[in-house]
Amino acid sequence: MAGILKLNAISPLADPVFAGYEYGDNVKDPVGVMVRSAAMADFETGKNLLAVARAGAGTNNIPVADYAAKGIVVFNTPGANANAVKELVICELFLGGRKICDAIDWVKTIKGEGENVGKLVEKGKSKFVGCEIAGKTLGVIGLGAIGIMVANAAKALGMKVIGADPYLSTHNALMLDPSVEIVADNAEIYRRADFITVHVPLNAQTKGMFNEATLCACKDGVVIINNSRGELVVTEDILKALQTGKVGRYITDFPSAELIGAPNAVCVPHLGASTPEAEDNCAVMAAKQLKDYIENGNIVNSVNYPAVSAAREGRARICVCHKNVANMIAQFAAAVSAKGINIANMQDKAKGDYAYGIIDIDGEADGQLLAAIAAIDGVIKVRAL
Repeated sequence: MAGILKLNAISPLADPVFAGYEYGDNVKDPVGVMVRSAAMADFETGKNLLAVARAGAGTNNIPVADYAAKGIVVFNTPGANANAVKELVICELFLGGRKICDAIDWVKTIKGEGENVGKLVEKGKSKFVGCEIAGKTLGVIGLGAIGIMVANAAKALGMKVIGADPYLSTHNALMLDPSVEIVADNAEIYRRADFITVHVPLNAQTKGMFNEATLCACKDGVVIINNSRGELVVTEDILKALQTGKVGRYITDFPSAELIGAPNAVCVPHLGASTPEAEDNCAVMAAKQLKDYIENGNIVNSVNYPAVSAAREGRARICVCHKNVANMIAQFAAAVSAKGINIANMQDKAKGDYAYGIIDIDGEADGQLLAAIAAIDGVIKVRAL
């Protein structure tokens, strides 16, 4: 019986997906791994491991590139927790406009004042005057599943919304409220937005994207909301901007020692996807993607291999993880033809340095054929289904 290892507590709604598998937190030499936040840098990958499914969007806890080189497909679940994050962002828009957290903390200081509480409240509330978000301009950086939902919800609350995303797909563009203005780049958002929320992955291009230069380009008193990754913001620079008032408030789901307690910094303890609904959605989506790859070789929502899916044709299916180099498809076809077998269907796509192929054949995928494909220079992993 094939095994699926759980490295974290995973919603029990994923359990029925793995009916027929050994599924738990003590599985030896698994074919698949389900994970949320567990660090996998030192995880020992067995020879049978085919894939890792992250029940969430971020994969910083997984050595994605190393796994690609081993032919281990890494999945994530974009959009499964989008509504949970959207709702937190909407809450944070109000926290950014109104000094709600400061006011709540102050009220706690007058707990023992008895009958004077009412008078003290009326006298002290002027210190916590804020602004309404209606009519203000929200800049959304990154218009994926979460960014789209945030933009549409902010429009419904009466905000003007502008968005930037160099990778905006036609599908996502059609999902946006038609009155959301798409701008050419982030610089336009820095220049015009009263509130900025960022929804991009952490990579070499986005790390430190909020720094002294970009913060200086923003409107005075801008509110910045970061529920993506702490490293998108240079902490030293945001603290200086908070001190000078250049940034009116910085709200983040990724606290750090330097930010906690800093004036006008609101630190939320990574609650973006911390709802039972989001955890259920992520778990089921991750489980289904993992099972489909193990049983059918289909790849959907991988961060290190391309999306390749096909309905089964022929008698057998061969799945190949390989390097993205020239002449691979021709060599696969030649290896199958040398066995006198017809190819019923073939799909092969690339993503960066790596590629993935599905070959459906009208014959048997025996050991000799698999060995011939495995011997092709650039092939990383081959299996038959």
